Amino acid sequence: MFDKLKLVEKRYDELTKLISDPEVIANQSEWQKLMKEHASIEEVVLKYREYKKVQKDMEEAKEMMQDSEMKQLAEAEYYESKDMLPKIEEELKILLIPKDPDDDKNIICEIRAGAGGEEAALFAGTLFRMYTMYAEKKHWKLEILNENETGLGGYKEISFMISGEGAYSRLKYESGVHRVQRVPETEAQGRIHTSTVTVAVLPEAEDVEIEINPTDLQIDTFRASGAGGQHINKTESAIRITHIPTGVVVECQDERSQYKNKDKAMKVLKSRLLEAKMQEQTDAMAQERKTQVGTGDRSERIRTYNYPQGRLTDHRIGLTLYRLDDILNGNIDEVIDALITADRAAKLENSMEGRD
Repeated sequence: MFDKLKLVEKRYDELTKLISDPEVIANQSEWQKLMKEHASIEEVVLKYREYKKVQKDMEEAKEMMQDSEMKQLAEAEYYESKDMLPKIEEELKILLIPKDPDDDKNIICEIRAGAGGEEAALFAGTLFRMYTMYAEKKHWKLEILNENETGLGGYKEISFMISGEGAYSRLKYESGVHRVQRVPETEAQGRIHTSTVTVAVLPEAEDVEIEINPTDLQIDTFRASGAGGQHINKTESAIRITHIPTGVVVECQDERSQYKNKDKAMKVLKSRLLEAKMQEQTDAMAQERKTQVGTGDRSERIRTYNYPQGRLTDHRIGLTLYRLDDILNGNIDEVIDALITADRAAKLENSMEGRD
């Protein structure tokens, strides 16, 4: 571990010089690339330097213990430093866990009503509201890409983009089946119904990651449906793109402009194709899947929202919280932080097993 840390620190020092070089700064694309690399390893380098300082303090205190006048003070400093070292070492191990390369990306989120009819559609709307409020708290930008509303205010499906620092790193754990247990307003008998909603969180694909041959696309225009005034229904501004080799179909009808709808639809298509490509790689690495908190599979039941008990349970880590209303108002950091901690612990354990 410490050999690797020395190399990381050496690279950090090289980058510090490079990003201050006027010639490098003149090449903005290269400078931004180096700045990003510098920022990505800064935390681990600073922690490593803290470790070295504490180690040095401990050694100096040990030498001072030979002086009878300084012995008592030196002993206190020695044991304080000695207690700190294992804690810093554990923090370094966690920081050295390879970062998900997609963590800094924006996301495309797709919410679809599953089993439960109108009740599932209403809960899809509730989850969309929860993510909207969470994005506001994080000062992220949310943009609706496509929506299929029901008459009672729910959604058969809705897709949207969230742009902002760390969006994918925090929301990637939301992929899967969300189950709701509650008494529907239309239920005269007061019976609890169980419905499901599927959430898929995709990292926004960059052009360099996915190349699409224009001849592989079938692009259709049609009149948008639903709310939006007279204009939205009179012109064929809605776009449907079919990727012929895979059969993936994307629709976008949120904008009045056909060009804007096409641009948004292409973003969704690229992200879906990237997800499929990533899934192929994940399937080929069965061992890696064990290191993740859940598989990220859309079919995996990840969470239950029980209204009568005011309870949320995340089944992947056995977390249960009794403050459902607060969570549905966008206060989901406690859940996400617990998932990140469990994910890191699992990856750390796996990396330690790999060394044995």
